[in-house]
Amino acid sequence: MALRVTGSSAASAKYDLITAMGSYALALGKTDQRRVLRFLTLIFARYNWQQNKLTVGQVEIAALWSVDPRTVKREMSVLKSKGWLYVKRPGARGRVTEYGLSIDQIFASTQESHSKVGPDFVARMEQTPAAATTTNVITLASRQGNLESPLQSGSEKGEESLWGNVCDRLYAQDAALFQAWFASLKPAEQSQTKLILEAPSKFHAEYVKTHLMGRLFDACQRTDPKLRYVDVVA
Repeated sequence: MALRVTGSSAASAKYDLITAMGSYALALGKTDQRRVLRFLTLIFARYNWQQNKLTVGQVEIAALWSVDPRTVKREMSVLKSKGWLYVKRPGARGRVTEYGLSIDQIFASTQESHSKVGPDFVARMEQTPAAATTTNVITLASRQGNLESPLQSGSEKGEESLWGNVCDRLYAQDAALFQAWFASLKPAEQSQTKLILEAPSKFHAEYVKTHLMGRLFDACQRTDPKLRYVDVVA
């Protein structure tokens, strides 16, 4: 879901996010409830809403959650696999990992619980900027010749083959969303653990990183589990 978390809609967006995750967790078992509670506590304590940035070390998270660092590592891995968190900048010597929050993926994961909140909540969740602009963006994509199918996954080049397979997965999940935002991305740099994609414009890159990175990272890791870092540049 493409929510703004700054400006006049920031407060309602935050409350909607909390409500969706809370209602979702209450229908789950104790282990998953505890995980969502930990995640919410981490967001409340350390998440920068304006910059979509979560920068905190495992030792600090362990203290916040009253657990050991091994539990933190396991829980953060699960949150990344769900697409709720993605790595914006990997950790290095003297620098902790910087995460981003995939609000669209969180709302997609919790969709079954939306009706439990009420019809007004469901209606509000359906009125998203992404949904409102999909038609226009697809028209733009059609000029690039990308409407019929995703990239060919059988390319001879390794990086194009990998990205082609990722595109096949993204296209199968949501063809309209793929055509709007993923079809025009091109591989720019790749290693065994890293994939850098190039967008046609800075706006396009920032939109994907802000609203769709969780979905993209999840598709990349499902295609090649060795990938640990995915980024979009212009």
